[in-house]
Amino acid sequence: MLRVARRVSPQDSGEGRMANYRAIMQLSLAGRSYAEIVEMVGCSRRDVALVKKTISTAGMTSERALSITDAEIGQLFPDGRRKVSQEYDQPDFAATVTSMKANRHFTLQQAWRRYVGSAGPGKKYGYSQYCALFSEQVRSLDLVATLHHEPGRAMLVDWAGDTLELVDAVSGQVSKAYLFVAVLPFSGVVFCRAFMSMKSEAWLAGHVGAFEFLGGVPQLVIPDNPTTATVRPTRGDAAREVNARYQQLADHYGTAIVPARVRKPRDKAAVEKAVDVVNKRVIGYLAEEVWTSLTDLNTAITERVQEINEAIRRADGTTRWERFEAEESALLGPLPAERFEEVEWKQVKAGRNYHIACDSQYYSVPYALAGRLLRVRLSAVRVTVFDGHDIVCEHRRLRGRKGQYSTLAEHVPAAHRDVAGLWSRRWFTDRARSYGPATVTVIEQILDRHAIEAQGYLDCQNILNGIGKRNRQRLEAACQEIVNRNAYPTYTTVKRVLAAIDSDTKKPAVVTPAASTRKPPAAAEPSVDVFVRDASHYGQQAGL
Repeated sequence: MLRVARRVSPQDSGEGRMANYRAIMQLSLAGRSYAEIVEMVGCSRRDVALVKKTISTAGMTSERALSITDAEIGQLFPDGRRKVSQEYDQPDFAATVTSMKANRHFTLQQAWRRYVGSAGPGKKYGYSQYCALFSEQVRSLDLVATLHHEPGRAMLVDWAGDTLELVDAVSGQVSKAYLFVAVLPFSGVVFCRAFMSMKSEAWLAGHVGAFEFLGGVPQLVIPDNPTTATVRPTRGDAAREVNARYQQLADHYGTAIVPARVRKPRDKAAVEKAVDVVNKRVIGYLAEEVWTSLTDLNTAITERVQEINEAIRRADGTTRWERFEAEESALLGPLPAERFEEVEWKQVKAGRNYHIACDSQYYSVPYALAGRLLRVRLSAVRVTVFDGHDIVCEHRRLRGRKGQYSTLAEHVPAAHRDVAGLWSRRWFTDRARSYGPATVTVIEQILDRHAIEAQGYLDCQNILNGIGKRNRQRLEAACQEIVNRNAYPTYTTVKRVLAAIDSDTKKPAVVTPAASTRKPPAAAEPSVDVFVRDASHYGQQAGL
């Protein structure tokens, strides 16, 4: 008849754990009291009494206690629990772990029933004791994550709390480098990369790098709730939604974004553990060095992460990468054919010089599309032009100095003058002659400095039809000044010189003194040389 024993608890065997008899013995021989030994070792008074009795019986001395071996201590203080456990058949927990990995619905109750039904000379553990022993086995071999997570199902992501410093080699300015961390909870494989910010671009680039590092895509991505991942559709509402840019990445890689629940630390326990590993084994090793390049820093981070994944062995003797390759790698989804690129859409009109303007840079289109309204898709490295739903052309995206041109040879017409409706050299020089010879010279210089003449058409149009339309004399004067100075002719140069020249109509009025408020001087007294007739003279005239 099959015998199933009740649970053998630590209290049944006398102790919750094996007492440190060596330490108790040394303290007892040193003359310590019961209370002191209990407080220092954390044992019971019964353990102290047992050791003191054994010391007295065996005649133990301090010198003998220092040289005694573990085997001798085991003979002096035999563990009753071992005798009890020898009466029971030991479960095959390795087979249980294998079954739980292969079958996600396999339970401990099924394993216990299989153990009870197996043949053996000893007694069988009860279900509760079986579960307790299994839990201890799992903890000792670091198999908790393996049993609580399915291989290839989830990847947890977060930013490491600590940062590293980057020092500008020229200015000495110190910047922070933020570490993006991703982990597969089943195998424990860690990915880490440094970025100059925690903005959306860096957040998405971290995910792309993690997928490429793993060589596949998990079914779920579990982030925390940063603003780069989720948003509140309604202000004040506790509910959050995955933002559009993050969802675009998920759609491209065929995965699902499932943010961790608020105030549920168990949802992100694996990534918190990975962040702790990164803090200790990446930041802890690299923080004291001076880094002047983000590329060099990421190279050093890669080396540290490689050690974490491939060199450090865990309790079961395997590394993270060995477990990943053996049990998880094949279960990841495939990477898409094209790398994810965040895109921006714009609607622009092709100019008469068959170029479109995007972010102050110019890209050519077939000259037949001049004047058409086109759609443009801008990614980090590429500019794609659409006419309706059809792709017209693609260019490498220009960076740096504004006003650069990207012109494909097939877009340039054989002869601009023979194509109706397009600008040409003669078209601009003929218009410039109405302004003056200096304007013609500047227009020709602008056209000549471009490898493809059409690239200068927009500058010429802006000069003649923009700033010079109502300032003909000033434009000619400005162009003459540029020619005299032998300056580099551009639209901006002409505009600046033009602003410094005042036309006759804008000259200030002639300054005239204000009217005087002083009274005019009194009339001067008549000179003594003046002959003045008296009244008698006029009386004589009357008597005549």
